[in-house]
Amino acid sequence: MGHCCSKGVTVDNHDNGVAAADRQQRPPSSAVQTRPTAGNGVVRTPAHSFTASPWQSPYPAGVEPSPARTPGKKSKWPFPPPSPAKPIMSSFMKRQAGTPTASPIPEEGGEGGESQLDKSFGFPKNFTAKYELGKEVGRGHFGHTCWAKGKKGELKNQQVAVKIISKAKMTTAISIEDVRREVKILKALSGYKNLIKFYDSFEDAHNVYIVMELCEGGELLERILSRGGRYTEEDAKKIVVQMLSIAGFCHLQGVVHRDMKPENFLFTTRDDDSPLKVIDFGLSDFTRPDHRLNDIVGSAYYVAPEVLHRSYSVEADIWSIGVITYILLCGSRPFWARTESGIFRSVLRADPNFDDLPWPVVSVEAKDFVKRLLNKDHRKRMTAAQALTHPWLRDLNSVVPLDAMIYKLVKSYIRATPLKRAALKALSKALTDDELIYLRAQFKLLQPKDGWVSLDNFKMALMRNATDAMRESRVADILILMEPLSYKKMDFEEFCAAAISIYQLEALENWEDIASAAFQNFEREGNRVTSVEELAHEFNLGSTAHSLFKDWIRVSDEKLSFLGYTKFLHGVTIRSLSTRNRQ
Repeated sequence: MGHCCSKGVTVDNHDNGVAAADRQQRPPSSAVQTRPTAGNGVVRTPAHSFTASPWQSPYPAGVEPSPARTPGKKSKWPFPPPSPAKPIMSSFMKRQAGTPTASPIPEEGGEGGESQLDKSFGFPKNFTAKYELGKEVGRGHFGHTCWAKGKKGELKNQQVAVKIISKAKMTTAISIEDVRREVKILKALSGYKNLIKFYDSFEDAHNVYIVMELCEGGELLERILSRGGRYTEEDAKKIVVQMLSIAGFCHLQGVVHRDMKPENFLFTTRDDDSPLKVIDFGLSDFTRPDHRLNDIVGSAYYVAPEVLHRSYSVEADIWSIGVITYILLCGSRPFWARTESGIFRSVLRADPNFDDLPWPVVSVEAKDFVKRLLNKDHRKRMTAAQALTHPWLRDLNSVVPLDAMIYKLVKSYIRATPLKRAALKALSKALTDDELIYLRAQFKLLQPKDGWVSLDNFKMALMRNATDAMRESRVADILILMEPLSYKKMDFEEFCAAAISIYQLEALENWEDIASAAFQNFEREGNRVTSVEELAHEFNLGSTAHSLFKDWIRVSDEKLSFLGYTKFLHGVTIRSLSTRNRQ
């Protein structure tokens, strides 16, 4: 789908910046075909489609699409794509009800039972009476975006962007639901400072019209290319903070964007200090607490590993921001290949390069920041709120949003056993000042009374941030599981114990020091005589799992050893049980 902006095409810098990565990472003689992507991401065109878009190119004669977009493939696979590409391609095909070759999409009433689809959205049908359409400013596989001007009402004589989505291109129930959900999300979230403003939606027999704010500053991608492919650290920080603020707001509402890439971030004006706005919620979805999504969508260069594993949530957006930050700082992509299947393999198996220029002269804080966003284990990845308190961004004094993750962690803490809470309290006392900055910010957002918080504080904090999207994603359902907190109060010290993630702490370079200090605290205040039977009961496991806990307990005093303490913090997973059973 088209972009909600007035796009300027950069010609002189077409081969600079991010494009330099192509020259560095492939033989000079190789030619990679490129094509414009739909506003909703690469997957809106079937991933196996190797022909150009059926739409006329929006670029002037002689100007190629941006080299930073996903390259097209050759006319056919030389070999069957290896895992994980094969199931991924299959998933793309099912989503679009595609075929192995790019065939024309049947018109309404054609083959494939399309006439059975209900393409009525219930939107007003008086678009032409309220808006005058102007020039086209962006085009994708499923539609295009035009400049327009209001004829009457509050938007009279005001310039807007109109995203026009062809109903003829909606050939599956999924594609219809995607449009319906996009409008719902835009309407629910509209008004946030870094999110494209939604005005109205219309339809007629042929199209859906989504009226939005017009951003005339161009894409973030264009700015990167115009700067020779990279930003200074100070300029990059300003961009990254805005992206994280967007992500933090959406994630608290239970919305995952699923297609964060430089093409989907627009500047409102051409000014150097213009605000950045995210567009294109065509792939976005609601995600409920403790619920994982499994459909594979997004753009190949920015897709998170857990998306390819078909089990993900809002952390996938943070990975995408990590990829963009890497590009901003060095001008090349962290994961690259000549085909989408190759990119997927790189995302799953390769590590980003932090050795070549300019990384040796990039600050330690910036490198640590990027590494913690690009951690392949989504549990160890920073949240948006945590990233905004990272030392690299701390000098900007950014507003830190309420983090939905603290609700999940506190819920688990108050429902844990006394031994587990003692272990977490010992860990919290070993935290450094850097880790405490984030926790203090979250505690303050709960507006404690006389230094204490209760369930009411958690409820009121959510309500202060509530939108229709939060209700749709049922974020507040987690409060039901936090009910034990209604009978007690929690001070900051206990809040720290409840709101820390062992997985995220493990990602820190000083984790071993923290773990050692935590175990010393646990030895003094919480360690006690235990048995394999008690540990099995702790995790609701039967006698068949007793062998798993034998090396957790010291022979000398029958208390948890250091190894047992760290494993106890993690808990027992299905993976660890199955591994033990194979041994």
